[in-house]
Amino acid sequence: MTLRILLADDHAIVRQGVRQLLLDKGVATEVSEAETGADALAQIDRSFWDIVLLDISLPDMNGIEVLKRLRRKAPRVPVLMFSMYREDQYAVRALKAGAAGYLSKTSNAAEMMNAVRQVAAGRKYVSAQMAEALADYVSLDGDQLPHERLSDREYQTLCMLGSGKRLTDIAHALSLSVKTVSVYRSRLLEKMGLSNNAELTYYVMSNNLIDVGGAAA
Repeated sequence: MTLRILLADDHAIVRQGVRQLLLDKGVATEVSEAETGADALAQIDRSFWDIVLLDISLPDMNGIEVLKRLRRKAPRVPVLMFSMYREDQYAVRALKAGAAGYLSKTSNAAEMMNAVRQVAAGRKYVSAQMAEALADYVSLDGDQLPHERLSDREYQTLCMLGSGKRLTDIAHALSLSVKTVSVYRSRLLEKMGLSNNAELTYYVMSNNLIDVGGAAA
């Protein structure tokens, strides 16, 4: 199976490494690179791709939002999310938004090849960690944790606030107005029954929603 793959990631060294791996292993005949969500969406309009490898963290918009737009533009093109975020942070949200699978950047070459081939063949890719996250989600049934009731934007705002970012920083990162981010903050505090940023940060840390060692990419 030789594929035409669109790879969207904001780190050039990651794109180059993955591109070379896919070509060297004979999985792909062409790998096009996109640094931003806008670039990925533009390339979907210009050409046909067998599969899209999409990072969660992009400089202009969140990968989940890019995924939703890709699904509207090209519903038949499978999207494999490819990120440093743990499966229990974004995998369920990605699948609900239409992803065909979720691959961690800590995966080895064999896992990546397997995931790409599986998704390109029209199947779902589920790692052992992702299967566990899905099982936990299903077992909760209607009794979800407070952060699992948030929208994608609210959840992203929660994690960024919990990591110490200011409203202005978040607004810039998400290409939104400070007023809009403030609305997200108010909504998520209300939904989660929290009163202020101190309680919010404690909740984020207690539930391991961010990597303390540094922001994931």
